Amino acid sequence: QLAIVEFANALLAIPKQLSVNAAKDSIELIAKLRAYHAAAQNASADSPRSHLKHYGLDLLEGTLRDNVKAGVLEPAMSKIKMLKSATEAAINILRIDDMIKLLPEQQPEDPHAHM
Repeated sequence: QLAIVEFANALLAIPKQLSVNAAKDSIELIAKLRAYHAAAQNASADSPRSHLKHYGLDLLEGTLRDNVKAGVLEPAMSKIKMLKSATEAAINILRIDDMIKLLPEQQPEDPHAHM
């Protein structure tokens, strides 16, 4: 579960940095965005809260908005491919890190060593 939480936190870095770059209060905006998405995730399909999953950042106004109503649509296939590629890259880096082993330091031979 810890890995999943850290992965989710890594994904939050994108909207957080975008809001900082737009000189908006990133802490407040990200907290609202997380609350909206959590409410949508816990809501039933016919609930009025289910549409909250489409909410995203409006960095011109410094608020949240329904991106579907605003006409901001993103292809899911490209997002899925980007996430898979980034995940595979992270896994490969971790595998390489696990493979790297330090060799023990070899002592220089004493030329005057006696048998």
